[in-house]
Amino acid sequence: MISRYFAAALLALGLSGVPQAQAAGGTSAAPPQVFMTSPTSKPDGTRWRLGYVESGEYSEYPRTLGAIVGGLQRLGWLGLSEDIPTGMTGRELWSWLSRNARSSQLEFVEDAWWQPGDFDADKRAPMREAIMHRLDQKKDIDLIIAMGTWAGQDMRALGPPIPTIVGSASDPIAAKISDSAADSGRDNLHARIEPDRYQRQVRLFHEIVPFKKLGIVYEDSDAGRSYAAVAAVEQVAEELGFSVEHCHAQSNSIATEAATENALNCYRQLSSKVDAAYVTLHRGITSASIKDLAHILEKAKIPSFSMAGSQEVEQGILLSLAQADVSYVGLFHAETIARIFNGAKPRQLSQLWVDPPKIALNLGTARIIGFDPPVDILLAADEVYEKAP
Repeated sequence: MISRYFAAALLALGLSGVPQAQAAGGTSAAPPQVFMTSPTSKPDGTRWRLGYVESGEYSEYPRTLGAIVGGLQRLGWLGLSEDIPTGMTGRELWSWLSRNARSSQLEFVEDAWWQPGDFDADKRAPMREAIMHRLDQKKDIDLIIAMGTWAGQDMRALGPPIPTIVGSASDPIAAKISDSAADSGRDNLHARIEPDRYQRQVRLFHEIVPFKKLGIVYEDSDAGRSYAAVAAVEQVAEELGFSVEHCHAQSNSIATEAATENALNCYRQLSSKVDAAYVTLHRGITSASIKDLAHILEKAKIPSFSMAGSQEVEQGILLSLAQADVSYVGLFHAETIARIFNGAKPRQLSQLWVDPPKIALNLGTARIIGFDPPVDILLAADEVYEKAP
């Protein structure tokens, strides 16, 4: 039975992880216009100037930004004076890129960086005003990389007035960043969208572990529900006939330590109420706290599935089906940026992306909780970890 999900995933790859121009209309539409990805300077011979907006401090944001830089490097748009250092924040990485990216075509503008504090909702409106003032008065930025759901929403709220690429947004459609998978709804807006990504994850989890009650943790806000793909989970629950146990854990506008304690407390509460846990994206679940979460679930003998991917499986979560190599995502965004600088409007380019199908399994965790993986899962797994941390 597992094979049908892999077959579906492989067929979906025909949607392409490489952006292509969209054709309007039905079967009689004209062939889509093709835009190159080769390096090119601005018409006046100067460099394209890039700006950066991020939602807050979150490890996935600099990781994705680094992957975009890697994609641009692969396409020949830039070189680096040295390898990107590990462990930097988004702000530190942007500043580093402004000094170390060597390019005749691109410039990472050091002071064209914005963030509403560390996920501080009260600072979003002033940040939008500052961005708009810069774009209106100086007119010196050609494209903005918006990292995260808040950043995508804030740039959409501004128009956006210049080409904007949205990365690391859990569900751009549910978050109202993009109108649909086929159309962002704004000429200057492009977001990476993977149709039914989280539905596929939950369906696969249920097939491997036929649970009756699934636990999920999220902040009870529009952003929190979007990060946790609550609508997708509830859709699959209705399809397959299991129930969902919700626990609300405040995440934004508080210290990271408080967000972590809120999330872990929720998982502790759920561990006595559910027979499986879908570990959703939450600001409190970090590389520093994921081991604590894994131990909570192991102690309760609860099978778990990571929304984020195999890096959490390595730390003790039982299963995942997610991107294994962020370089694929980085290349997707890099090709989109390259095509924009070669004449495309962001809205003309495909937003559709499907991760290469991949299962990660932690056998150490499986032994601890008493789960015996089916043979076809063992055969299908691309990454198998033998020990829990």
